[in-house]
Amino acid sequence: MVQIIRILGIDPGSVTTGYGIIESDGVRSRHITHGHIKVKGNTLPDKLGIIFSEINTVITQWQPQEMAIENVFINKNVQSALKLGQARGAAICAAVHCNLDVSEYSPRSIKQTIAGTGSASKEQIQHMVGVLLNIKETIQADAADGLAIGLCHAHSRNNRRWQNVIQEV
Repeated sequence: MVQIIRILGIDPGSVTTGYGIIESDGVRSRHITHGHIKVKGNTLPDKLGIIFSEINTVITQWQPQEMAIENVFINKNVQSALKLGQARGAAICAAVHCNLDVSEYSPRSIKQTIAGTGSASKEQIQHMVGVLLNIKETIQADAADGLAIGLCHAHSRNNRRWQNVIQEV
């Protein structure tokens, strides 16, 4: 029997955190919802609290069974990487608080899965997410990334399931 699972994809950010929710059997995926959280606050702890609270609200409202999130990539700006890591931590804590399994994917593997190249642009990801999920309107960039991360997890999750079956044989 094919299992359909609801997946929350998170594109973390200390200014804007994107999310997308899909349902997938690993082959076919269906768009449920997407959006972005404008992170406002005077201090970093305030911002992290908002990310935790808002992701918790999304999880409570839409009831995903698993969450996928983008890994931190180290750029030239160490401070930006640290803030991104802390935003990821707040989102991961919200998922763990709600008893969700969490999987992590590199930006390159997400782009490779969605657009066929690890160097795809944001516009290419937005376009391909719309095509793959049959969404006609333009998707905000961070929300499109959240959906892309969810799609990457759906595809990778299916591959892992088959690898486990092969190993058992």
